[in-house]
Amino acid sequence: MSKFILRLNSQPFEAIKAGTKTIEMRLHDEKRKQYKVGDILIFKKRPEEIDSITVEIIALHNYNSFAELYKNFDKVSLGYNKNEQANPEDMNEFYPNSEQEKYGVIGIEIKLLKNIENF
Repeated sequence: MSKFILRLNSQPFEAIKAGTKTIEMRLHDEKRKQYKVGDILIFKKRPEEIDSITVEIIALHNYNSFAELYKNFDKVSLGYNKNEQANPEDMNEFYPNSEQEKYGVIGIEIKLLKNIENF
């Protein structure tokens, strides 16, 4: 089992903390190719990175693009609110199409382990 630290913006951080977002989406680049089921991810909330939450990877889902990934999961598990429109192009803000084509993408299925605020 390995541990990795990732940084998240407030909205996806809070959705994971609430237990609604269960799929973290990233490029399947060299860093993410190290991830294995059972590994621990520690998410730090941007910008201060003071708040953190800890999750376990329970499954890894590889796709060629975010459009393909979005077809396989409901929008709430991807971090959207029920009343929001889920659009894979939202991910272009973080990952250009050229990088998606180069690396592919990964849906990291997670389970919340502990909430630091509860300690």
